[in-house]
Amino acid sequence: MSFPSPTALSGLPAPSHPLTPYGWDDDWAAAFAPYAAQGLLPGRVVRVDRGQCDVITPFGTLRADTAFVVPRDPMRIVCTGDWVAVDPDGDPRFVRTLLPRRTAFVRSTSSQRSEGQVLATNIDHIVICVSLAVELDLGRLERFLALALSSSGGDALLGGAADAAGQPETVVVLTKADLVPDAATLAHLTEDVAAVAPGAQVLTVSSHTGEGVDVFTALVSSGTSVLIGISGAGKSTLANTLLGEDVMEVMATRDVDGKGRHTTTTRNLLVLPNGGVLIDTPGLRGVGLWDAEAGVGQVFSEIEELAGNCRFHDCAHASEPGCAVAAAIEDGSLSVRRLDSYRKLLRENQRIVAKTDARVRTEMLREWKRRGAEGRSAMEAKRGRGR
Repeated sequence: MSFPSPTALSGLPAPSHPLTPYGWDDDWAAAFAPYAAQGLLPGRVVRVDRGQCDVITPFGTLRADTAFVVPRDPMRIVCTGDWVAVDPDGDPRFVRTLLPRRTAFVRSTSSQRSEGQVLATNIDHIVICVSLAVELDLGRLERFLALALSSSGGDALLGGAADAAGQPETVVVLTKADLVPDAATLAHLTEDVAAVAPGAQVLTVSSHTGEGVDVFTALVSSGTSVLIGISGAGKSTLANTLLGEDVMEVMATRDVDGKGRHTTTTRNLLVLPNGGVLIDTPGLRGVGLWDAEAGVGQVFSEIEELAGNCRFHDCAHASEPGCAVAAAIEDGSLSVRRLDSYRKLLRENQRIVAKTDARVRTEMLREWKRRGAEGRSAMEAKRGRGR
C-alpha cells in the first residue's frame, strides 16, 4: 500500500485535517513539522497489544511495531493516546518516535520494582467510574483521585483542554444509579463521594435508564477522556452508551460483590459520535501510587490545612500538644478513617519515591532513627517512674 507524501498534509489547517476527530490541532501540527520533513506520517495510537500497535493515520489504520521506541524505558513505551511518527514504507512499519506527551496517567507497576506504568496519554479528562451496585469504598476512591490529580504534563505541555498547569480535569462518575433504591439514598451517596473528592465534578449516571448520560456526553464531547476503575464499574457499558452501539464487550457482574470479569483486555481509543475521544481501559486490580504527593495533598486538602495550624511544624498528629488535626478528630469535624487513609497513602508514596531518590531514603532513615530514639527514651522514663 502506497501513501501520498506527508508534506501534502502539512499545509492543511487543523479543522480540515483527517486526524482532527482524533484530537489533532495546530500545536500537534507544529510539533510534528520536523518529522513531516523527514517523510514520516503522523498518527495516533488507538490500541497496543504485545509489542505492536494500531495507529490511525490520515490515510487509514496501520499496524506498526513499537520496538524502535526506547523499549527499555517503561515510561517511554508506546501507549494508547500517544501521537507518533510512523515510517509508512518500512517493512515492518515502525513507530519511529513519540511526540512530547501533554499529560499522562501513571500508576506504579504491580511488581516490587521501582517502575511506573503509563495507562493513557494526552488526556484532558480522567473519569473515575464507581459502581453504585456495591458498597462504596471511599479509600479506593481516594487512591484513584490521588493518582488522577498527580497526572500532569507527561513530557512537555503544548496546550489543549487540560488546565493551565497541565493537569487533566478529574470527574467521578457514579454508575448504575438505577440500582439505588430511592432518591434520598442516591443523594446521600453522592454527598459522601463529593466530600472525599474536593474539586472534582461528581455525576450520577445510569446506562440502563439514560439518567445523567446527556450531561456526561456534553462533558466528554471535547478533548480526550479516559475511563478508569475496577472491573465491574461499568466502564465498557458507559462507553457503549456514548458510542450508541455495542463496541466494547460487556459481561454481567457477580451478585456477591459486584465485580466483573476483565472483558476489556486492552486500552482502546474510540471517537465519539458527538465529538471527543474516549479511551476505555481494563479494570484495575491494583492502584499503586506513582509520585503522587501533590495529588494526595489535594485529595486531603482539609488535613493539610489543619496541619498548618499545629503548634509544631513536624507534628505527627498523634499525642503532641496543640495538634489541630487531633482537635478536629476530637470534635468530629475530621473522621479517623479519613486521617488513616491520608497517612497510608503518604507512607506508600514515600516508599515509591524512596526507591529512586537517595535523598528521600536518607530522610526516611533519619526519621525512623529519631522515632526509635524517642520510643526508647519514653520506655526508659516509664521504667524510671516504676522504680
